[in-house]
Amino acid sequence: MLSPERLSLPGAEYLAQQHVLTYMEDAVSQLLESREDISQYGIARFFTEYFNSVRQGTHILFREFSFVQATPHNRASFLRTFWRCFRTVGKNGDLLTAQEYHCLLQLLCPDFPMELTQKAARIVLMDDAMDCLMSFSDFLFAFQIQFYYSEFLESVAAIYQDLLAGKSPNTVIVPTSSSGQHRQRQPPNDCNPLEGVEASLFYQCLESLCDRSKYSCPPSALVKEMLSSVQRMTFYGFLMALAKDQGINRALGALPDKGDLFLDPAMDQEIEKLVAQVSGLSVSGPASSSADTANMPVRNSPRINSPWKPLHHRRKMDAESEGSNEETDSSEN
Repeated sequence: MLSPERLSLPGAEYLAQQHVLTYMEDAVSQLLESREDISQYGIARFFTEYFNSVRQGTHILFREFSFVQATPHNRASFLRTFWRCFRTVGKNGDLLTAQEYHCLLQLLCPDFPMELTQKAARIVLMDDAMDCLMSFSDFLFAFQIQFYYSEFLESVAAIYQDLLAGKSPNTVIVPTSSSGQHRQRQPPNDCNPLEGVEASLFYQCLESLCDRSKYSCPPSALVKEMLSSVQRMTFYGFLMALAKDQGINRALGALPDKGDLFLDPAMDQEIEKLVAQVSGLSVSGPASSSADTANMPVRNSPRINSPWKPLHHRRKMDAESEGSNEETDSSEN
């Protein structure tokens, strides 16, 4: 069913808002890259499976970072996938460093920038002792804010610096670079936690920023509620408050509430099925002969073939293959 919002918008505006052209361009690129296999599936099935993967959020797996962060839906899908894949880290109570969390991120996105991981860790560690260990939940909610609202936070940092210097910004700073570029941010000076800027003035600037920004921003009503409860606010205090606010987490919609972070019945059920399959395949007794094994019926595990493959993943595998040959050759010499 079409939403009332969809019916109230002109067609071109709705397509732009939902980034439909971004996905169409990517689908055509994937189609051209996999054109040898199209005879197996057909173009109609290819597009059906591509847009089903977009709807399910699996389309970002092993893709290049420029695509992963290209749309709000892609970012939310990546956050949800990261949580589902690695929630056992938190379930087991493991504590990891920023570098180790970055390695996990690179398992899903090979060229994920270390800079974003460091910024997320800085929210948790307040720019101190960056090699300290962090819990999965602390890192995940800080990473969500940093990754999803990246451009918004760049502007917030600039506004905070102006207010800290005693200026009253008349013009809200909105990033002018493309969304694929992440500028190096100089961390604001929050040495004294009792300092900071006046919360009411800070909110006025942020409200104007949210009204004018073309990038994703947290709901201004929730930001107002957060800042109205204090007189002064530091930059990292604000980022930490964003990360801990469950209202903002629900508005974003990628992760469950903190109390439900380690619960994922659907994923648990899939894992139990896989374990049962593996157990069933390995149930042959020690006295079984090779002839008996040869006569066992072959179990075909359910598999869904996809007519498209991530471009970056394919290029990465080709490059690794070439590199491994070179190393082998040099070792033989």
